[in-house]
Amino acid sequence: MSQIRFSALSPHQAGSAKVAVFVATAEEIESIARIERLARSAEGVASGFQRPKVASHIREIAGYLKSEDAMLANSLVLGFVRGAELRGTRGGGHELIVDTSKGAPGLVVDGQQRFTALLDARRSNFQVPVSAFLCDSVEELHSQFILINNTKPLPRGLIDELLPTAKHYPHRYSARGEASVLIEALNYRRGSSLRGMIHRQTHPDGVIADSSLSKLIKHSLSDGALRLYRHDPAQLSRFGVDLISEYFHAVRHVFRDAWDGHTPKTSRLLHGVGIVAMGFVMEYIHVATGATTREQFIGPLTSLRSITAWTEGEWELGPERRRWNSLQNVSSEWKVLAYYLVRHVQQSLATTAGQSAHVRG
Repeated sequence: MSQIRFSALSPHQAGSAKVAVFVATAEEIESIARIERLARSAEGVASGFQRPKVASHIREIAGYLKSEDAMLANSLVLGFVRGAELRGTRGGGHELIVDTSKGAPGLVVDGQQRFTALLDARRSNFQVPVSAFLCDSVEELHSQFILINNTKPLPRGLIDELLPTAKHYPHRYSARGEASVLIEALNYRRGSSLRGMIHRQTHPDGVIADSSLSKLIKHSLSDGALRLYRHDPAQLSRFGVDLISEYFHAVRHVFRDAWDGHTPKTSRLLHGVGIVAMGFVMEYIHVATGATTREQFIGPLTSLRSITAWTEGEWELGPERRRWNSLQNVSSEWKVLAYYLVRHVQQSLATTAGQSAHVRG
């Protein structure tokens, strides 16, 4: 009879609940538990419960686990309906005994991506915490799976605010992390035009949503003025903060009546649709004129005063007329608004250039 034994803690819980907490390597876990993915037979009978594995997520975790300072504090959760026994030891401790004579009897209830990544990382001496519970039936096991996995994900804003202080995070978070660093500086740096105005988990009094400003910055990082500084944190922090702060100093100056004392409900300029669309205006003016200071931005922005309806009236978006507050913070809306605003700035700059050329002639 093949058995694997683990020294374990067994917390006292309600009724006859049997829970064991121990440490094990990926190979040891693989010998006692398996991932059983949700599937259906030809007759439509469901079996298993795990979602399909996400290859990109697994690669990210495995890549991190191969690093020298890798750490995985999150416990894997295993469930056993058969083949496992929890016994007390003479010293007052506990021992989990798993019978593997008929294969791995346990099921991975939580942490399937981490478990697969651990196997892919091939670190034979890397131990992780494991929590296991013993059930009397498959139905009880499925109930526990639903309860364990029915937690609310971390708020996006909380993750964004934590990214600047995190040493390691998945590559897909890199643009969010860079944007969050700039947002933090814009919200707290002396002299910033947006100082104290950005709503964050730790600054709920702000009126501009950090997610909207994050969109503006990420667009600039991928295709705009900040793309040249993506891999130079020091330059990105200095140039990025200065550029955005100077631009919004100009925005506040030109549209003071739609900025001061307003909120996203009373002014579409402070609303997500306005912030993101005005980000494209910043990019165009910077590229077209080389503007980096508030004085250089003010002229082109002033041309927009007569065609904007931030707090009242209607937007004349080509053949379409829209009430001032009907624009919403969705990509289709801010793209239309951005095109409308950039086109007017473009026409204004072209007219000014033509007049200058005529005077010189």
